[in-house]
Amino acid sequence: MNFEIKSCTDSEIDFICGSLVEYNLRQVPRVQCENFIDISRKIVDENGNVIAGCVAEIYCWNIAWVDVLWVDEAHRKSGLGSRLLKETEDIAVKENCSLIHLDTFDFQAKDFYIKHGYEIFGTLEDCPEGHCRYYLKKKLGS
Repeated sequence: MNFEIKSCTDSEIDFICGSLVEYNLRQVPRVQCENFIDISRKIVDENGNVIAGCVAEIYCWNIAWVDVLWVDEAHRKSGLGSRLLKETEDIAVKENCSLIHLDTFDFQAKDFYIKHGYEIFGTLEDCPEGHCRYYLKKKLGS
């Protein structure tokens, strides 16, 4: 049998991801109605400009994942990141999540997350070269 490797279209990416989700749910049934619940939040200034944001979701086993937490450089060290992280965690707890996880680089916010109760459960060295990527988790609702 001959096979060919090709680039994917957006609809093919959706098909591939959906197929994996279907397989996963046959192994471990979901505990919430939807596969993914968006819990992203933003902070805006008095002019409506986004000055901080957290892109996060809850996936089908009541586990929360923070993809991006960003604060504009002019507003760092002002507590906005902490407020967004707490808001995200509070939503996750309200939605019966028992765990939240994320990743960050050594030049980003590892110590910030540790200060907020996250623990490192994995590292990826030389990602990018000369740096380290950290994977962190936090138990919720205990």
